[in-house]
Amino acid sequence: MRVIECSNLTKTFFTKKALNKLSFSIEENKITGLIGRNGAGKTTLLKIIAGFIKETSGEIKVFSEKPFNNLNNSAHVIYVDDHMSFPSTIPLLELLKVAESFYPNWNRDLAMRLFEYFSFDPKTYHHRLSKGKTSTFNMIIGLASRCSLTIFDEPTTGMDESVRKDFYKALLKDYIAYPRSIILSSHHLSEIEDLLEDVLLIKDGKTYLQMPISELKEYAFALQGNNGEVFKLTSDKEVIFKNHIASNVTYVIVKNDGSKNLLQQARHAGVEISPVPLSDLCVYLTNETNGGIEDVFNEN
Repeated sequence: MRVIECSNLTKTFFTKKALNKLSFSIEENKITGLIGRNGAGKTTLLKIIAGFIKETSGEIKVFSEKPFNNLNNSAHVIYVDDHMSFPSTIPLLELLKVAESFYPNWNRDLAMRLFEYFSFDPKTYHHRLSKGKTSTFNMIIGLASRCSLTIFDEPTTGMDESVRKDFYKALLKDYIAYPRSIILSSHHLSEIEDLLEDVLLIKDGKTYLQMPISELKEYAFALQGNNGEVFKLTSDKEVIFKNHIASNVTYVIVKNDGSKNLLQQARHAGVEISPVPLSDLCVYLTNETNGGIEDVFNEN
């Protein structure tokens, strides 16, 4: 079953297109990573999916319905970010009780165990929390709601490393126990890649690629060696990134076209082949240029 279906989705703010004919679909009960540079349109897309804002044109359906101001979907979709707002006069513990009355799949035990584990003061208020604590409390709401579609938009903002690790562990454990559709947007791709099943990469408001993360890991590889030898090996390849790291040494990332004899040719030529970290690959795929910052200082 497709939880989300987008076709030519466009959102315009004044004269700027935040989304530009974006098309994709997301299947149920998967953790999908939404990846893209700042300004790529990630948050705009997520807020449209959550029903907070309306698209300018195109079509989007969430659970086969239009999401904007959809009361039916609002009980089954939750959008979690560091800007979630709660009544300033209700203490944290009471907020959990209010949330229980709103989300039909709410798990009280999970909420309370997480609340106690992260040492929250039940009598304090949401607006008085630090940035990291705010994100942590919002995470508890997102997990305990167990909504059929749970959206985490940069959910670890302000968290220290240990809390981020705890969040990812809690997310995975609860997902395994209670599968649902989760969208996870984060700049820390290296931290979340082991959680993801699919990746949706967007650039300039458009779908750049969408594929299982297992395929993305095989999407490209790197070559490093003598300029001439690297050029020979990559002359008929799709170059994603190229960087001259020394006067006669080039580092190149190329799309994997399935060529089986390239490894043997590279070894024979003394060129090193290596995998590309996913976080680096996504940065290179969304670069406006295929060069590196070092090229700015290269007078040649």
